[in-house]
Amino acid sequence: MSLAESVLAVNDDLPIRTDKPVHSGKVRSVYWLTTEDSARLIREKGYDVAPDAPLAIMVISDRISAFDCIWHGENGMNGVPGKGAALNAVSNHWFKLFKEQGLAKSHIVDIPHPFVWIVQKARPVMIEAICRQYITGSMWRAYEKGERAFCGIRLPEGLMKDQKLPELLITPSTKGILKGIPGVPEADDVNITRQTITDHFARFNFSKLDDVPRYETLLKDGFNVISQSLESIDQVFVDTKFEFGYVKDANGQEELIYMDEVGTPDSSRIWDGPSYRAGKVIENSKEGFRQLLLNHFPDPDILLNKNRMEERAALAKNNALPMDVIMDISKTYIGIAEKITGETLALSDNPKADIIALLKNEYGLID
Repeated sequence: MSLAESVLAVNDDLPIRTDKPVHSGKVRSVYWLTTEDSARLIREKGYDVAPDAPLAIMVISDRISAFDCIWHGENGMNGVPGKGAALNAVSNHWFKLFKEQGLAKSHIVDIPHPFVWIVQKARPVMIEAICRQYITGSMWRAYEKGERAFCGIRLPEGLMKDQKLPELLITPSTKGILKGIPGVPEADDVNITRQTITDHFARFNFSKLDDVPRYETLLKDGFNVISQSLESIDQVFVDTKFEFGYVKDANGQEELIYMDEVGTPDSSRIWDGPSYRAGKVIENSKEGFRQLLLNHFPDPDILLNKNRMEERAALAKNNALPMDVIMDISKTYIGIAEKITGETLALSDNPKADIIALLKNEYGLID
């Protein structure tokens, strides 16, 4: 089997038994199980969830997205070798650490395969919370243009690019289009203030006002757990995105949990410690790929300007990335995953066949 064939680029065509449409995102696909299969697995596997909790199979891919587009490489490379397994391994590591340290659970109830999570349905909080420990990226670009207020927080004068911030900043934005909230435009990914969240907590799907400070505590504690752990392997945790939701436990009690992914090279910036101290930023995350794209194309505004999405989509569709670029990205993802977990990443020559066999023989989810 060729390297291109060992990459899991299409993940929404598995014959998993479901009575709902498969939801396919930029990287993951979600298969909602039938009510009968959910109840059977909860019973057979002893999952710590409500007996009637809806379950889904979440399958990651090796696709790589950046600037809201999916990119591909030469020689039929429609993904990055090892990327999917690396992302899941990193998230699994942090979710486990959060649970062990008493922070909160995640939506994952089982990990049958390096590419697969079994998750329970959560009611999402409609906020993407970015935690920032350094000023870089979009925040630096705005600061350089003279902006000083971010999500209701004022930054001091005189900050330099890539400098550590005086304190950890939480800069939340809307997840999806929220309607009828004063001062919040009806668009995805709009920056919001803490005051807006507390004034309209129910509109953001919080069950009660007390859950807003709880969410902030989970943000900061989660960030600090990852930051300290990365420090121990001489990596710098720059910024990251967190998402939250509500589930019910086996006793029917509602609880706020972490969901989506955490602390991964896709959702975070991670810098190499020794290089940063020497005055050079080396990215151990997708940010390196984003920078490569910005430097590669003559008009980077296409990638940064939301009003030029058609041109951006055409760039991604019509430009196959060189093999050495794809393999460099692969090396970054596998390298940081193995550093974080302390384990060699197990890669398969045919992940799709492995997943199908496992879900059929051990979970009874494939006819």
